[in-house]
Amino acid sequence: MKKQVLVFILLCFSLFGFTQEDEKRLLAEKKANNYVYDANELVSEDFVAAEMEYRKALSNQSDNIAGIYNLGNSYYENGNFEEALFRHQQTAKLATSKDAKHKAFHNMGNILMKNKKCKEAVEAYKSALRNNPSDDETRYNLALAKECAKQQEDENKDDENKEDKDNSDDKKDENKENQDENKDNQENKGGEDKEDEKKDGEDKEDKQDEQKPEDKKEDKNKGDKEKEDKQKPQPKPGQLSPQQIKSLLEAMNNQEQKVQEKMNAEKQKGIKIKTKKDW
Repeated sequence: MKKQVLVFILLCFSLFGFTQEDEKRLLAEKKANNYVYDANELVSEDFVAAEMEYRKALSNQSDNIAGIYNLGNSYYENGNFEEALFRHQQTAKLATSKDAKHKAFHNMGNILMKNKKCKEAVEAYKSALRNNPSDDETRYNLALAKECAKQQEDENKDDENKEDKDNSDDKKDENKENQDENKDNQENKGGEDKEDEKKDGEDKEDKQDEQKPEDKKEDKNKGDKEKEDKQKPQPKPGQLSPQQIKSLLEAMNNQEQKVQEKMNAEKQKGIKIKTKKDW
């Protein structure tokens, strides 16, 4: 009997505690919804005031789907697409109904299209249709997103091809520059070789100019002698040269002089001598 009374008392306290927690949650939800209602009334006239009311709603109930969703829509209407996308992502994650998920993904697709992220928008619209396949507006937007994604893909391919062509042209220009540089180097080398040859010639002339005066004089005399010898008439075969004739005449004169001296000596002695030359 006492055990039964104890169990009854514990059950009453449990029910009382559950009721208090449930009442607290319901009260927070009610207050949040009131803030959302007020924000919806203000959003078309005063966005800043409406944003404050939405945030009050979320401070009372952080997972209030209506507050998060409507706040995302208000950001979208004011052009804050980044914050709007974040709020609709929150809605899609926290929502338990397909209808709420469908609306969140649909709006995400619209935001992504505004940001020119067509490929990501396609995926968002597909997720929206998974939650509500009968929505014609979402299906129409999906078709637009697919066409946009295809155009962007083609443009990217064109840009890649153009980049490859530019790289190829740059490579050709680089090769041409290298060829021109090699040609310039060869021309410079040829000019240096010619300069070296010119320098060697000048050094040779300087060396000749530095020759000793006596060496120059000796070389000049030697050259003059060789020139004189060349100018002298050369004897023909079987004839006496002028030098030989001269020597012979001198010898004859010497011999005649000796004979004359001998005759004079004989005359002085009174001896008769022959006057005829015997040679």
